[in-house]
Amino acid sequence: MTTPQHKIGSGFGARSTADDVLHGIDLSGKLAIVTGGYSGIGLETTRALARAGARVVVPARRREVAEEAVAGIGGVEVDELDLADLESVRQFAERFLATGRSVEIVINSAGIMACPETRVGPGWEAQFATNHLGHYALVNRLWPAVAQGRGRVVSVSSAGHRHAGIRWDDVQFERGYDKWQAYGQAKTANVLFAVQLDALGRDAGVRAFALHPGAILTPLQRHLRKEEMVAAGWIDEEGNALDPTFKTPEQGAATQVWAATSPQLAGMGGVYCEDCDLAEPTTEGAGPGVRDYAIDPEQAARLWALSAELTGVNAFG
Repeated sequence: MTTPQHKIGSGFGARSTADDVLHGIDLSGKLAIVTGGYSGIGLETTRALARAGARVVVPARRREVAEEAVAGIGGVEVDELDLADLESVRQFAERFLATGRSVEIVINSAGIMACPETRVGPGWEAQFATNHLGHYALVNRLWPAVAQGRGRVVSVSSAGHRHAGIRWDDVQFERGYDKWQAYGQAKTANVLFAVQLDALGRDAGVRAFALHPGAILTPLQRHLRKEEMVAAGWIDEEGNALDPTFKTPEQGAATQVWAATSPQLAGMGGVYCEDCDLAEPTTEGAGPGVRDYAIDPEQAARLWALSAELTGVNAFG
């Protein structure tokens, strides 16, 4: 499989911050929607985009928590959205579309990781439903505004996509649940979503990207026991980060902000980024990079069709 998936020498790296990659970029007059934009790297993304002049909409399952988190950040508004509830997704999208505004940036940053087996909606596995299907439905529902903005859609994946591809014969993990396999599938789905959205949306001027933000200690780890993170070498017994490759939230937000705004990516899309550059393809057991199954256009189209069937939503159908 040929791929444009190769480093471009952006000049940024693992220690770059969101403010670093936005240096000299004026986002005045642009509107960004950032799911999860009130916690962890999502909050740092909201702050950086707002400092660069963007108007930022933060959809939130916990509206009061979100309003408190973004208080004092100019140009930010909060609305209600539960990605695990497709009716909530529909209602949010309808409220937004009723304002008549275009969207130049969508960053799908919200997510859950390695949670106990949980079922949502019609019995869907929660990580696949929340991390992928909710965002799939959201972008499709918002498509008129996204197409009008001719901007970028950024899907926050993870190196965790290397845990698993799509489990085509048991997507909902009905035949045995493994939290890391389920997380891996959801993160692979995030990459495949960007691949297919870019293929479908590029004629309308919309480009899509996926990315690994890096390892960062944030509330994303809420479902992991301290003992598990100590055993993995992430933290010590007092909860302090041990792994020197871990990033700060400001550094963790950089790659998604870079993907959403960098002029270096003009004319590109459907690619996976890490450390503020395009990632290289990787194989099983190798280090950084993206697995071939996550950027396979045939699997991307297959997942899109499945997602449309499950959610009943397809802006391109």
